[in-house]
Amino acid sequence: CLLTSDFVTGSLDDCACDVETIDTFNNEQLFPKLQKLLESDYFRFYKVNLNKPCPFWKDNSLCGQKNCAVIPCTPNEVPEGIKTNDHHNMYSAEANQECEKAEKLGAVNSSLSEETRQSLREWSKHDDEAERFCVIDDEESPDSQYVDLLLNPERFTGYKGPEAWQIWNSIYEENCFKPYTVKRPLNPMSAYSGNLPDLLPGQCVEKRAFFRLVSGLHSSINIHLSARFLLDDNWYEKKWGHNVSEFQQRFDAQLTNGEGPKRLRNLYFLYLIELRALAKILPVLQRPSFQLYTGQSVQDQQLKLQLIELLQVAKSFPLHFDETTLFAGNKEEAATLKEDFRLTFRNISRIMDCVGCFKCRLWGKLQTQGLGTVLKILFSERQIEALPKSSNSRPTFQLSRQELVSLLNAFGRISTSIRELENFRSLLSMVR
Repeated sequence: CLLTSDFVTGSLDDCACDVETIDTFNNEQLFPKLQKLLESDYFRFYKVNLNKPCPFWKDNSLCGQKNCAVIPCTPNEVPEGIKTNDHHNMYSAEANQECEKAEKLGAVNSSLSEETRQSLREWSKHDDEAERFCVIDDEESPDSQYVDLLLNPERFTGYKGPEAWQIWNSIYEENCFKPYTVKRPLNPMSAYSGNLPDLLPGQCVEKRAFFRLVSGLHSSINIHLSARFLLDDNWYEKKWGHNVSEFQQRFDAQLTNGEGPKRLRNLYFLYLIELRALAKILPVLQRPSFQLYTGQSVQDQQLKLQLIELLQVAKSFPLHFDETTLFAGNKEEAATLKEDFRLTFRNISRIMDCVGCFKCRLWGKLQTQGLGTVLKILFSERQIEALPKSSNSRPTFQLSRQELVSLLNAFGRISTSIRELENFRSLLSMVR
């Protein structure tokens, strides 16, 4: 049974957009610029704690396969400016205390401009834990390490079976708004990698959106695993590439009882949500006080210009998702639902510490943190609109470097998935 090359087309539910418009916009305008940005030092180094214990069950299922391993950075591989920036990026009630700490670092401080120091003060001042939709690792923990994302790409590792099934089962069954009539397979070896059926009768738009975001993320991950599959492994080389059969098992309409195309539609829905967040964060990152600091001033200035250009492209998309349709009913009910929404997604981010494969854990944590940052942006419209004109005033909204890196890399994964669908279309048309 071969999947046709037009496996998902037409308009999308819950938004005034279609697949073809997104494909053209992503593949021709946005994807190339985004990939170039993610290759920069600022966005390729991500600090993460991969040794946190699973908070929900006793976890003795760490993957022993070599493809599951993550290679951390050595201290001299990470630009000094990034380490300094992250060190002073911990939130504090008093910005002046952080400024005093920075001034004691004579050697480092001498390389910082006043504008950059002001940026670090602002980033250190605002504690927005109550606004976060995900749990962020403590970057000061001795277990937190920098990882070069380009040297640890997301791809098929062989991590599967009951352990992988337990992760997704916990996400869908216990931490996702969905109809109680929809259940995952009881047999973890039966279609363990598939998404839940997208049957959402009678659900409010918020809960339906939450489910579609999780399903879209799951679909994106499955596309990456199918596109960078271990095709050959022998003593002299490993060959990674597109596995059409694996892709079909996850998305073919007949092989998935009609669910495959729905999963892909959820991927496009997730793309629109994350694209909207990039457009909305533009005024925050355009501020003169915002800096992408690695310690190399010329490159840092050029990188900020590239970032702003990318966000302007994102803003130019003609059919953005309208987030004002969410939580728009009775104010008290909407506030309660929004808090449930936030706490539920925070729980999902904690489940990532239960993933047995370290490489899967790395990308799972990054992508859930990225999506959590997206939600934080979308539901902070008033704070973003209230940004002060002067850089000397306390900002009403900001992101940590960790949030920004996860935001762009998470969207990079979704954008890559949309691009890979075009590759699979071509491959499938060749074998028909």
